[in-house]
Amino acid sequence: MKRFSDFAKPSSVMTGDKIRISDILGKEIEVIGYKITDSKQKLGTEMLTLQFKLDGEERILFTGSNVLIDQIKEYGHEIPFLTKIQQVNRFYTFT
Repeated sequence: MKRFSDFAKPSSVMTGDKIRISDILGKEIEVIGYKITDSKQKLGTEMLTLQFKLDGEERILFTGSNVLIDQIKEYGHEIPFLTKIQQVNRFYTFT
């Protein structure tokens, strides 16, 4: 008889309290995980779930920022890393 653990994929649930991106602008965070999914809000777009530590506590945020999504796709293999999220004109970026 098979065991569930023999064929099931590990859960990709991210832990941490949700926080708004505007609450962490300019603060140093440690990025520890991410997930990119199709947005349920805007069909045909992607959504980034970013897991990070702020002041030693795990947090998550959700964003549709194309710049952040592109940056995490390109540099996600470097996780964990320290960064700040800045708002430049009308978009967000890792710095």
